[in-house]
Amino acid sequence: DVQLVESGGGSVLAGGSLRLSCAASGAANRDYRGYCMGWFRQTPGKEREGVARMMTGYSNGEFYADSVQGRFTIWWDNAKTTLRLEMSSLKVEDTAMYFCAARSSTWGCGLGGNQYHFWGQGTQVTVS
Repeated sequence: DVQLVESGGGSVLAGGSLRLSCAASGAANRDYRGYCMGWFRQTPGKEREGVARMMTGYSNGEFYADSVQGRFTIWWDNAKTTLRLEMSSLKVEDTAMYFCAARSSTWGCGLGGNQYHFWGQGTQVTVS
């Protein structure tokens, strides 16, 4: 099974930036081509929200929620088998626990959390 470990969360002032990382391990031959990978976030009492997703090995395979379009960038660091989320122009409403997720297929790759098989433990982002 694939294991995912997030890092990079923290506290930041509104308008600031953070980079989240999600280190992936467990894939055969460290080959993550053809994976659907995404970032999600959740705050207490609210449903989990898909933030961004991408398909590894595809150009222009990124998709973002309207709430973060133009401010967040998702990308895959193949050398380090790590999924990144670059967040800028952060808003108070971006405060949440952020999770990365993955599955070994790009078919129907979207922002629905139920599509993903592997999840990290989460990293907290607080914007004030």
